[in-house]
Amino acid sequence: MDTTATGSSPQGRSVDAGRGLSWWSEAWALFMRNPGMWVVLGLILLVAFIALSLVPFLGTLAAGLLMPVFAASWMQAARKAEAGGTLVVNDLFTGFQDQAAPLMVLGAVLMAVTFVIGIVAAALGVGSMMGLVMGGAHNSLGTMFAAMGTGMLALLVLLVLGALAGMALWFAPALVVFQRMAPVDALKASFAACLKNVVPFLLWSVLYLVASVIASIPFGLGWVVLVPVLLLSVYTSYNDVFGA
Repeated sequence: MDTTATGSSPQGRSVDAGRGLSWWSEAWALFMRNPGMWVVLGLILLVAFIALSLVPFLGTLAAGLLMPVFAASWMQAARKAEAGGTLVVNDLFTGFQDQAAPLMVLGAVLMAVTFVIGIVAAALGVGSMMGLVMGGAHNSLGTMFAAMGTGMLALLVLLVLGALAGMALWFAPALVVFQRMAPVDALKASFAACLKNVVPFLLWSVLYLVASVIASIPFGLGWVVLVPVLLLSVYTSYNDVFGA
């Protein structure tokens, strides 16, 4: 794998900007080794989380706790496929057999972060709505523009908070299951590695936006393929940044 290493494996390395494209192409190549099975695994995962979402409160709690476990299972399945192994449905549940407890800790952190972001969103949203109401009440165009500005600021803050949380969680399940890192150490290492590779991740994100538009055109059917490939791109980026 063509990378430009500037650090040791546990801390992650900095790679060339163009690797953001390579993560997608390598994920696609891995997907095409057994596309049918990857789609099946993706659909099972989707159905599982839809079913959990139907259970009030406890379902949401379980989904948050189990998301990193399933993510780790996907990483292990990707490594198995890369080594030439045959995928089976049980590959989607290997995370429950290996490092399940620390992976659930990651899930708990994810839920806590989501809760905090929700509080921030509510606070900023209430401030924006109050501004709009007051602006309408006083028929002040300036006040209404100020409220709209507050809303835009709220959206920007949420995007930044979401991006920071995503950076901490991106590599964390793979680091826990492959390198046996403690959850907090995995989160720190993931965040630091993403920070080192902002440019390739920006390229990855642009390509994701393009792919998501294309996947949505035929009644959203393209997501059946895009979701497995997206998850595989997490694995290929991990290999690139943390691989030997």
